[in-house]
Amino acid sequence: MPLPHKRQIKIYTYRDYASWPEEERCEIIDGVLYMQAAPSRIHQEILMELSRQIANYLAGKPCKVYPAPFCVRLPDGDEKSDKDIKTVVEPDISIVCDQSKLDEQGCIGAPDMIIEITSPSSVRKDRLQKFYKYEKAGVREYWIVEPEEKLVSVFVLGANNKYGRPDIYTEGDEIKVSIFPDLIISLKGIF
Repeated sequence: MPLPHKRQIKIYTYRDYASWPEEERCEIIDGVLYMQAAPSRIHQEILMELSRQIANYLAGKPCKVYPAPFCVRLPDGDEKSDKDIKTVVEPDISIVCDQSKLDEQGCIGAPDMIIEITSPSSVRKDRLQKFYKYEKAGVREYWIVEPEEKLVSVFVLGANNKYGRPDIYTEGDEIKVSIFPDLIISLKGIF
């Protein structure tokens, strides 16, 4: 009697992601597929206000802000081509200063700054899986916005290429963006 075959687990890549319909909201982290639900109204209001403040500051500057959906491919370095990348995310907000990382599909490599707005279904992924992916890729500043708690955790990449202890902000606070010393984001209208 033959032994059962060990079940093969599908490893997804950017090649798969690029073949799916545009209206499919999903991410791939280390080859694992994660479907995404449509964001809530509050999520979208926070996204729009943060994007507005950042875009107003960046007007006329070389850095650009990209709200979701915006494809960010994070190579591990062992891929033979772009299509083999096994981590493809759609951060809520990406800021890219190095224009050579941009192509028609989005960004290849680490944006300078990423903001993720959590939802009940994404908090674990944002705090753990994406946190370590962004740190390893070299995202210089990473914000985790928690709408229900009205908190923003700001992580800045240190000299050791690790995120240190976060600075925590809440409604009414102002955040000085570390990668742009003269940009201050007001949280008054955010929550």
